[in-house]
Amino acid sequence: MITDAPRPPSRSASLYERALKVLPGGVSRNTVLRDPHPLYADRASGCRVTDIEGVERIDFANNMASLIHGHANPEVVAAVTEQLNRGTAFTMATEIEVRYAEHLCGRSDSFEKLRFVNSGTEAVMGMLKAARAFTGRSKIAKVEGAYHGLYDYAEVSQMSKPTDWGSADRPVSVPVAFGTPSSVLDNVVVIPFNNPGLALAILDEHRGELACVLLDPMPHRVGLMPASQEFVSALSDWTDSDGSLLVFDEVITFRSEYGGAQEWYDARPDLTAMGKLIGGGFPVGAIAGRTDVMDVMNPLADKVLFPHSGTFSANPVTMTAGLVTMQMYDREAVERVNRLAKRAVEGIEGAILETGVAACVTGGGSMFRVHLKESAPRNYRETFATPEESRRLKMLLDHLLDAGFLMINTCTAAVSTVMGDEEIDQLVAAMEEGFNRLARPALSL
Repeated sequence: MITDAPRPPSRSASLYERALKVLPGGVSRNTVLRDPHPLYADRASGCRVTDIEGVERIDFANNMASLIHGHANPEVVAAVTEQLNRGTAFTMATEIEVRYAEHLCGRSDSFEKLRFVNSGTEAVMGMLKAARAFTGRSKIAKVEGAYHGLYDYAEVSQMSKPTDWGSADRPVSVPVAFGTPSSVLDNVVVIPFNNPGLALAILDEHRGELACVLLDPMPHRVGLMPASQEFVSALSDWTDSDGSLLVFDEVITFRSEYGGAQEWYDARPDLTAMGKLIGGGFPVGAIAGRTDVMDVMNPLADKVLFPHSGTFSANPVTMTAGLVTMQMYDREAVERVNRLAKRAVEGIEGAILETGVAACVTGGGSMFRVHLKESAPRNYRETFATPEESRRLKMLLDHLLDAGFLMINTCTAAVSTVMGDEEIDQLVAAMEEGFNRLARPALSL
């Protein structure tokens, strides 16, 4: 007998109803929200994730680009399991902390000393505090639209919009959180990305006041395009002459080369913040850089300028997972994932030409981002999506999800070492199908 009885809610819908009662918005991080409810993971292996409904998808999000070897890597699992049986955290130092610091310092000439923390946000926060302690100055400068985590000073203008961002040659310091003190905004100077002339003109107005210029060499929210050599060199020369520091946020971009995206440039940062992949799937952050700057945290100094500690900093579980992960992420592995990303970009660009859709691709290293724009944006303001572009992007992302692919919610992909040509080509084919539908207004995704 056929009935019109409504179907019972999915497991995910039911779980979300419970979550709404105990979590603001039903989540602990906004990036997992979807309409009408989040997806809930059940298990994952390699580059595939299975949700609690039993649907398997190829994972190009990799927990916001943090899983360079995919999920449940056997070598990481084995090493962490052994460490779990020995203990998870102690009020004592561990050998693995020293070994891992040695390894990371060996990956970059700019890393002379290093401190571990527990997240990328904490690494950026500590890096800015270290710059202030070293220079004795309070102001920082950062790129408009760049995301650097939750810290008040680092998050300024990461979500500015046409109604409040001011003129292009004088971007306004716009708060993210309601109630941000005006003193925070007064101490953050916002500069346009990849425009050395405008950036230096703004910085010149604050000579002798800045502790540092904060730069992500390929900022995701700005558009995921690399900083130009001219831009980085200009900032490096300016900070040298000013007595301020050039500090890099490589929380995402450290995956780009063996020693991070800073390998792309002649200039070297004074400090670097890291996170994501260096935790091997566990929460992590690290601050690395020049010895004299890092020593503001030295507790053995006659005068400690920046006392620093953290209960779970350098815990042996994260250190073990991180060291195994990064030892496996050698130069050959880096070259391989970068080559796969290049294959994807070339395939998607071919699909754009074939379908005639208004779209373009940006990126570098092992990450790329698809924009529904005619030409590649050059800065945050050009990246900012119109309502129509946002609507079409959601349609494309929904199509990719239905086709079996997880993407970062800007239509960004992070390639992992457990992927091969097959997964890349499958994504390109799904993209082409999505572009074909977008290019035909009468049809919808």
